[in-house]
Amino acid sequence: MPHDASEAAGATHDGAMETRGLEPVPDAERTGRVRELLPTWVAANISVLLLTMGAGLIVFNGLNFWQVLAVAVAAPVLSYGIVGLISIAGKRGGAPGMALSRAVFGQRGNLFPGALIWVARWGWETINAVTGAYAVLTVLDLLFGVKSNTLLIVVTLLLFVTCTFLVSGLGIHALRVCSKWSTYLFGGFSVLVLVYLVANTEWSAVFDKPAGSTAMMIAGIGTIAAGGISWVPSGPDFTRYLPRTASSKAMVGSTVGGAGIVVLPMVLMGAVMAVSTPDLASAQDPVFFIGELLPMWISVPYLVIALIGMLLINSMSMYSAGFTAQTLGIKVSRAAAVSVNAVISLVFGFLLMVVATSFIGSFISFLTLLAVAFSAWIGVFGVDMLRRRSYDAVALMDTRTSAYWYRGGFAWQAMTAWAVALLVGLLFTKVDWFAGPLASSWIGENGLGWAATIVLAGVLYAVLPRTPATAAPVEDTGARETVPV
Repeated sequence: MPHDASEAAGATHDGAMETRGLEPVPDAERTGRVRELLPTWVAANISVLLLTMGAGLIVFNGLNFWQVLAVAVAAPVLSYGIVGLISIAGKRGGAPGMALSRAVFGQRGNLFPGALIWVARWGWETINAVTGAYAVLTVLDLLFGVKSNTLLIVVTLLLFVTCTFLVSGLGIHALRVCSKWSTYLFGGFSVLVLVYLVANTEWSAVFDKPAGSTAMMIAGIGTIAAGGISWVPSGPDFTRYLPRTASSKAMVGSTVGGAGIVVLPMVLMGAVMAVSTPDLASAQDPVFFIGELLPMWISVPYLVIALIGMLLINSMSMYSAGFTAQTLGIKVSRAAAVSVNAVISLVFGFLLMVVATSFIGSFISFLTLLAVAFSAWIGVFGVDMLRRRSYDAVALMDTRTSAYWYRGGFAWQAMTAWAVALLVGLLFTKVDWFAGPLASSWIGENGLGWAATIVLAGVLYAVLPRTPATAAPVEDTGARETVPV
């Protein structure tokens, strides 16, 4: 599909604003390196919410330190392993994940999972914006004794969301630069916090805690893994600038390694902090404990750096959300599409901070539903990846007559597998305000509704007959590319 000179140029140097939208990246512009994925996924996990979630494993799930360690290892390997595998599609097709999804669900069919994923991102961006605003409020309280009020909440939210919009609007190269430096800073201060905890924690109280049930440990893996699962459709967004010769094994390793470097110590630190601050997991403000447990000379710079990390997480999410909005047929630029999510996260963030009574309860409920919503897409798209070795670049962008039109714009096999798996997954799910009729089953009690959703979606899609193309692919001028296995 033709595009103008600015689009053809994309963004070819660090710090330049990325102008490329959904269209596949030409080989000449694929100059990315696999090692850049490591700081990308480190930055995607720089959030003090991991401390709160680690505390929740102690307070809510009743686990001991060694069980938390097992959860903290298994969750990023499982979830970001899936992110890495799905991101291989990015180097094959050179396009964002939800654009490649058109080849699976059909041009019209893709609107359904695309809309659900877009809406789910509103919630994730709202959670991040709220956490970032709480970090600002905590710093103001620690430094100047300024207490939170409604006006200050609005101002801090607006400041955080505006910064997020500016960074995500610049594009992938700006995100890479910010990710690199935030990784260094946050890593250094996390080590400092860890040293302080080692020296000042009553370790006998930590190690003497009795073990919790296996079911709660499995459910804990699902809770921590849900954050990674939410990144799966975005995986190709960050690999589409990689050359076709990039190592798939290295891509998966960098993704898992980048996430694990942050998730493992942060979850463990949260679990240790929960011994001294047992009300941590149930607090309305998810970052207040940092100021209580750490001296000011550590807590203030740590919160500021964590604030930068949360800004990057939200920027990455909004970056991908802009592509998702474009796949829905919204005729705006990616930057303009990002602004829609910015406004939504601002409004919902205000409601969560001012109206909601429990931040962590709302957060865990959201993560549970989010995992199921994304898992149905993962199962179908993942099985399609096993069958497919190339994407038609022209057909991806032709929303009317291409090979990806199928029957009336729908690939009914993919749509059926997705819809059935999504419904069944919800039947196994239980949150604060909703419980499916199968939530008391073994799968439901162990929090495995999301895993059942992936398996069911994949199996259904694999056994249903494949949808034949009903329109001949548009004649290619070199845009169609076949990728070796």
